[in-house]
Amino acid sequence: MARRVAQLVSIALIAAVAAGCSTSPSRFYSLSSTATADGTPAMAAAVMVGPVTIPASVDQPEFVVQVAPNRVQVDEYNRWVSPLNDSIARAVAGDLVVLLGTPEVANSQLANFVPDYRVTIDVQRFESIQGQAAVVEAVWTVRKTASGAVRSGRTVAREPVQGQSYDALAAAHSQAIAKMSGDIAAAIRAEAEQKS
Repeated sequence: MARRVAQLVSIALIAAVAAGCSTSPSRFYSLSSTATADGTPAMAAAVMVGPVTIPASVDQPEFVVQVAPNRVQVDEYNRWVSPLNDSIARAVAGDLVVLLGTPEVANSQLANFVPDYRVTIDVQRFESIQGQAAVVEAVWTVRKTASGAVRSGRTVAREPVQGQSYDALAAAHSQAIAKMSGDIAAAIRAEAEQKS
């Protein structure tokens, strides 16, 4: 009898260990540049994007999904492939290449790269509502390097999510960031038209 109990306990332990080892694999997502050219003339300007700050509540690899007005869920298996502030800077830089028509846009310091404009972004909301919307609210500043002139603005973008997947959620965030990039590009063009 004792031997039979020991066998059952051993089987139960093996099953528990096996269940603990069969976790779902993590999936990784990135933001992408989705802006499209609007037909305005290309600019001969160099632009540096960054730093980008984000709320502490989403400054982690995992997706933070809003599930109720005052409750979020951190999804351990759906993650950003790189730090969110870096991903946002990279997506904005890619959008500005298209919107301004200049290849001289960087999101990290490069040797011999002297920007005409510096863009800083303070993301104040980065909300993921699965199956509904991606919300990005940010305050940004464009500084003309030569004169120190500054233009600042606020972008609030709410993009619908096409489906329940995390792919759709990441795509909606990319669209929201493209809207912010459009506002930043417009500010850079407006500053370029000013006589300094």
